Amino acid sequence: MCGLSGEVRFDGSRPDLAAVERMTDRLAARGPDGRGLWSQGAVALGHRRLKIIDLSERGAQPMTDPGAGLTVVFNGCIYNHRELRRQLEGAGHRFFSDSDTEVLLKAYREWGLDCVDRFAGMFAFALVEHESGRVVLGRDRLGVKPLYLAEGPGRLRFASSLPALLAGGGIDTSIDPVALHHYLSFHSVVPAPRTVLAGVGKLPPATVRVVEPDGTHHDRLYWNPPHTRLPGYVGMDAADWRDAVLDGLRTAVRRRTVADVPVGVLLSGGLDSSLVVALLAESGARDLATFSVGFEAEGGEQGDEFAYSDLVAERYATDHHRIMVASDRLPAALDQAIDAMSEPMVSHDAVAFHLLSQEVSKEVKVVQSGQGADEIFAGYDWYPPLAGIPRARTAEAYCRVFVDRPHGELAVMLHPEYLIDHDASGDFVRAHTSAAGADTALDAALRLDSRVMLVDDPVKRVDNMTMAWGLEARVPFLDHELVELAAACPPELKLAQGGKGVLKDAGRQLLPAGIVDRPKGYFPVPAIRHMAGPVLDRVQEALAAPEARARGLFREEYLAELLSAPDAHRTTLGSNALWQAALLEIWLQTHGIG
Repeated sequence: MCGLSGEVRFDGSRPDLAAVERMTDRLAARGPDGRGLWSQGAVALGHRRLKIIDLSERGAQPMTDPGAGLTVVFNGCIYNHRELRRQLEGAGHRFFSDSDTEVLLKAYREWGLDCVDRFAGMFAFALVEHESGRVVLGRDRLGVKPLYLAEGPGRLRFASSLPALLAGGGIDTSIDPVALHHYLSFHSVVPAPRTVLAGVGKLPPATVRVVEPDGTHHDRLYWNPPHTRLPGYVGMDAADWRDAVLDGLRTAVRRRTVADVPVGVLLSGGLDSSLVVALLAESGARDLATFSVGFEAEGGEQGDEFAYSDLVAERYATDHHRIMVASDRLPAALDQAIDAMSEPMVSHDAVAFHLLSQEVSKEVKVVQSGQGADEIFAGYDWYPPLAGIPRARTAEAYCRVFVDRPHGELAVMLHPEYLIDHDASGDFVRAHTSAAGADTALDAALRLDSRVMLVDDPVKRVDNMTMAWGLEARVPFLDHELVELAAACPPELKLAQGGKGVLKDAGRQLLPAGIVDRPKGYFPVPAIRHMAGPVLDRVQEALAAPEARARGLFREEYLAELLSAPDAHRTTLGSNALWQAALLEIWLQTHGIG
């Protein structure tokens, strides 16, 4: 797990090494253990290293294979690197390190662009062919690892975070009106390739992009699992599916123990993270470090779930760490979390993850997390209403339960210069859900959420907040083989028992009933949810700032209405509308966007 950056020139000039250095330095938190730069011809690469696999300097990056004429910068982990290494050695390749980075280099030399099909892991990389000048960019199937892009006159830059690109300079920071529409309508999710800034994009998940020396490029989408009932699973009953899911998760958890440093777990006490702990214990893990976070109550809402996490920690005798956050820490933590965001993220548990990661990073460098199970196994409350909906009406039904507000309401919120004349978010949902490869309305919704919402909300949130403290988070529920299995699972088994039925059945094989059957929880931060105390002060300050007034995103009468009753205005899914507007403005100000 690291941070990468680079620049490719297409106009015959040399890359701007000073800009690449600035981008690399902005990524220091992602890789506190090492720094490297490389340049040849029209390409320059930068890297910050977090030492997880092969802790020696042989694993340093940028890494070059002189015999193959290849150089790479890589972020992430290839969990099956040892198996691939054995295959490559059998094919005659010789290794100078024990790193998964070198496995990527040799795999590209052996299999070309098809190497990504063999990787089990999370990754983003930029690989340079010395002789041709071609640059290959790649991102893992579920988009766990980010890769941001910025085109400029005669050049392309890329980096592991959007703020790193800003540090390089020369970025068009105007607001993309279509992305703004997504942010305010599509539950604050801006799908790839857009970001809220017009001059910055992102490589979509499961994509390999080949950039030619003249600046042209072509993409290959290398993974798109069908959400259909596949022939290989015909005849399986509920018990068969339960066992298959448990075995798939067992493999996913085991894969994510690959490291040359200890691996802990972020334990909320919910079904998902508790299953990860149980399976690690089953595999023989001893003195497993687990971590939970809680906040002071506000507005009558409890701010911790320690009763559940304690139950799991006691059951499996983990080395458990309770982290209680006092409300007076929130203002500073809020600003730090927003500074760590590559894009505006409304979910208030970003602050929870940020504070948790700060404390966890003092103990371990790698953790497993239960993130992703709800999007894969239908755990959210907007899925049951889709049961029985005709396939042709998927988009209409999905928008009714998920989209924050109808297109027409944006005219009441935004100044005219930021409005667009079409329902961009609705059009996106309609196009995505109407594509072939999903049998039912629920299948189409789960495909959309796992390919888009999951990537650009919870997964991005965990990556940004953990990597702000040099902590690597691994997500076994996003193992691509487990996701393929879940996609093929009959919808009624996922919707059973109020959601995640098949996963709950798997959990009953290992966990106390009180964990499996508990109400769904989350990382609560009541002071943000209810706009209490210093959080509200920060919101008011940001919306009244000169930058906000000069930008003029929101109509003054709309903001006045929100501020008159800070806790009263909610989106379809219950998010605080004031926080949604303010968070965007705070993020823009934090990153110096005027």
